[in-house]
Amino acid sequence: YMIERMLRNRLRFEKLDTPVTTVLTEVVVDKDDPGFGNPTKFIGPFYPEFRALELAKTKKWKVKEDSGRGWRKVVPSPKPVEIVQLEAIRLLLETGHAVIAGGGGGIPVIRDASGLLDGVEAVIDKDRLSALLAAQLGAHLYVVLTGVPKVALDFGKPTQRWVDRMTATEARQHLAEGQFPPGSMGPKIESALSFLEGGGKEVLITSPESLKGNTFESVGTRIVSD
Repeated sequence: YMIERMLRNRLRFEKLDTPVTTVLTEVVVDKDDPGFGNPTKFIGPFYPEFRALELAKTKKWKVKEDSGRGWRKVVPSPKPVEIVQLEAIRLLLETGHAVIAGGGGGIPVIRDASGLLDGVEAVIDKDRLSALLAAQLGAHLYVVLTGVPKVALDFGKPTQRWVDRMTATEARQHLAEGQFPPGSMGPKIESALSFLEGGGKEVLITSPESLKGNTFESVGTRIVSD
């Protein structure tokens, strides 16, 4: 709602009449996904250890300590398999709408043997879902916005260097070497590779600030298919 309202207001300010539509997006996941056996996504408030353990016992929650800041509930993070509203999103785009979809990673659901959908408690990684959505829509360019202007090698070290461009093979090699940690740039690189493997041509990783007053061609890090 907030993104749609602000986007509508901004478009009106710019004297553009582009319609904006938010799609409540259900995302099918595999009920046998290994993520269900290893919950990793933190959700909800922080608790003292004694309270978290009490809630884990009474509510059958899984809880873990979150970076020394307290204890929180954790839920599974299965991989997205299918976007239920994909064709609705495609139709809206084809008729000129600016579409907001997959908010928060989408709403995870599973299909039963008869094809009926049922909700499941989980949080789908937003980068993974975005890559899947972009690839299935046939997008040529997938833009990942983050907190840094470009991807860096040896990030935070004296040898840090920004990367303007890399191939999928180079990105995969740097990922295997540990250049992109799981809690930082790792998921974004993985989503970029997933998009390219799904038929996409190019990924741009940059910050919102870098795009202000600049063109897509002049900012960020480009990852291209081999």
